[in-house]
Amino acid sequence: MNTKQSHRFPRARRRALISAGAVAALGLAVSAGAAVREHEELRNDMSLCRADKGPALLVTVDGIKATSGSIRVQSYRATSAEWLQSGRWISRIEVPARAGTMTFCVPLPGSGTYGIAVRHDVNGNGKTDISSDGGAMSNNPPISLFNLGKPSYTKVGVPVGNEVKSIRVQMRYM
Repeated sequence: MNTKQSHRFPRARRRALISAGAVAALGLAVSAGAAVREHEELRNDMSLCRADKGPALLVTVDGIKATSGSIRVQSYRATSAEWLQSGRWISRIEVPARAGTMTFCVPLPGSGTYGIAVRHDVNGNGKTDISSDGGAMSNNPPISLFNLGKPSYTKVGVPVGNEVKSIRVQMRYM
């Protein structure tokens, strides 16, 4: 409420309106906490991938070559307008890398078709170093110079209902 309008209501009424607004905002914040919001950085909370949860993808990443740097897992809608487009990711999990196999729980905003992109920033500099960093994508599509390492959304799309669906991806390094 702006100051020009505040003189129209007695102090008690203003407090009631402010309190009602705060309660409504709190209710929205609590209900929004259950769903994944766009561009949300998440913890790798495995409890969100229990059988009674969903929709989510349980992503197992094989072939991580080193315990250095970080692993980033990002979810996208598998559409031409969103897959690997800058700023169009849904959620992101970033954790310290551990050589071998790591598993991630990626909650999703609803049923649909999604793509997962995984990146291993081996030296942890936050930049893509083609000669050392690794990557993986849902469905393990072929990656070549012809597609510039960016396969079509039709190759990576994983249909997910209201369940927790498990997928495995294989890291690739140059």
